[in-house]
Amino acid sequence: MLILVRAFGKSNKTHQELIDYLNENHLLYEKNRRPLMYKPSFNFLLFATFICFVISFLGNIKHTVGQVQPNLGQASRLMREALTAMEANDYQTANTRFRQIIDSNAPIPPEMPYYFAETLYELKQYDNSANFLHKYLEINGFKGNNYTYAKELEQKLKKPLDEIRACEYCDRRGYRYKTCFTCEGSKEIQQDCSYCKGKGIIGCSRCAGSGLVTKKNVFNILEYFECERCDGNGRLTCPTCQGTKLEVSACKTCQGSGRLNSEKICDHTAETE
Repeated sequence: MLILVRAFGKSNKTHQELIDYLNENHLLYEKNRRPLMYKPSFNFLLFATFICFVISFLGNIKHTVGQVQPNLGQASRLMREALTAMEANDYQTANTRFRQIIDSNAPIPPEMPYYFAETLYELKQYDNSANFLHKYLEINGFKGNNYTYAKELEQKLKKPLDEIRACEYCDRRGYRYKTCFTCEGSKEIQQDCSYCKGKGIIGCSRCAGSGLVTKKNVFNILEYFECERCDGNGRLTCPTCQGTKLEVSACKTCQGSGRLNSEKICDHTAETE
């Protein structure tokens, strides 16, 4: 009724005229059907943007959780495979599985450091074994399921670790040194003298390589004399290589030690030729 009042105002149109007006407009709308355009308000746009952000955020969380869950499952599977390999005394396979757990960036099972330490002990990697054993005791303490076995392994490691420290053929991790391939163990190498560039001689700095020096006499007249330092040759024997053109220096490959690290476990005995 309010619409009708606004449309006709205070006109004297009859009820029938009002009905006819509505019918005409209704028919006109049917003949010229147009989609209604809605202009959203600023608050509505702000609310819609917030809803889209929430949906996107929840989707990212779901995607992240979906990525983490497989890693957790993978770590459990690798742990079971490692323990199975240990029971079969296949410590190489167990070593591989434990390292895959570490590389997966998944949470490490609390008992895993002990089992890894035991595996490394069997592989004679005593330094690495001690490191993982100390980490196990640091994390779990006496509450660990394998605390008793861990303390027993700690005692077993003392002897091989002492042997590593006393050995001159291996590094502190127990890996045997190998002869440097550059200096062949001599610790030094011969190369062109860096001072004279392999020439064996250098220019005389006093006469600038001319062999002559100048002096002014009492009459202020410039006189030329033979350079006493180089005997007029203008050249001197290289003080570094003494004219041999070669220079002996510490090997840069092995830093003058004559040996390099290797991946071979040391048996603490001298190698026989």
